Amino acid sequence: MSPSFIETLSSRMPRLRHAVAAFAAVLVAATMPAAAQDAMDGESGPAYAMASELAAESLLLDATFANGRLVAVGEYGHVVYSDDRGVTWTQAASVPTQATLTGVTFVDAKLGFAVGHDATIIRTRDGGENWDLVYHDPESEMAFMAVYFENEERGFALGAFAFMVETQDGGEPGTWEERSLSDGLLDDYHLNKLFADKDGDLYIAAEFGIVYHSNDKGRTFASIQTQYEGSFWGGFGMSDGSVMVFGMRGNAFRSWDKGQNWTKVDTGTDKSIAGGVQLGGGKIILVGLQGYVGYSDDNGKSFVEVTRADRLGYAAVADGPEGQIVVFGEPGAKLMPDDPEKAREAVGARITAVSEGGS
Repeated sequence: MSPSFIETLSSRMPRLRHAVAAFAAVLVAATMPAAAQDAMDGESGPAYAMASELAAESLLLDATFANGRLVAVGEYGHVVYSDDRGVTWTQAASVPTQATLTGVTFVDAKLGFAVGHDATIIRTRDGGENWDLVYHDPESEMAFMAVYFENEERGFALGAFAFMVETQDGGEPGTWEERSLSDGLLDDYHLNKLFADKDGDLYIAAEFGIVYHSNDKGRTFASIQTQYEGSFWGGFGMSDGSVMVFGMRGNAFRSWDKGQNWTKVDTGTDKSIAGGVQLGGGKIILVGLQGYVGYSDDNGKSFVEVTRADRLGYAAVADGPEGQIVVFGEPGAKLMPDDPEKAREAVGARITAVSEGGS
């Protein structure tokens, strides 16, 4: 298997060896902290995430909006939320796991799901303040990396070695059933990120340059081999209907035709890219290893790289308060300007403008 985002991070950052395999399960059993491995005791029930004033300053791996609330998840079962777009954070009051959480989604302002190590799925019905454990299979030594819900009833979670479970009953315990991506599709690649395009088609960024596409809300997926042979760690849909995927060594590709053809994007970096978003105003932001933050004001034709002075790894990015973005990664949630010149002055180590190219 090719390296996952957190495997690569952990090789460069010793502290992350205890949170390895956020996007893959290869090293789960060998390196996960004892507290996370022991997240469920058959007699005493689940071990709950411990309250910590530093929860928003520890490793966070994914974030999403629940209407106006920004919710982020990470190591040791940490769930934090912000009602001011990342200026201040509150830790969830009750989270019944200490496993590393890797993905989060919300159906509406109240109903949400998060997934992670030890094949863990948790659910909230109050906007992220309190959570229930609805699926847990530590003996499988699998890690979920993404979760999707079509509506309040139907959803699925997926991750390492193409492991996937689905519910038709709102995620209630006992209603999750293991399934394959599609009948006859026997791939066992790590499924690192799931996202939707403007039309609601679903895509999965996977290993070995594979992208999976579904036009039926995830009931079936088709495998697409891109011209890249490395791992894709993430992707997102854009306002013009196109999609972008990205991953190791600064590689990013874009498709305007539902993934049938892909054009290489000139990201101007060889740093691996793990997260990205298109802001409301159209600006595209990418984040990744070694403090990489890439800015594009021309719909992804060119990027300006700002290397954060901390040179830490970042896995996700979201729109922040006016004039700012929120980046999520090894040091938790950090605000920085949404303009590269201002970002360089505030948190950057250097800046590099790249020539136009790619798509």
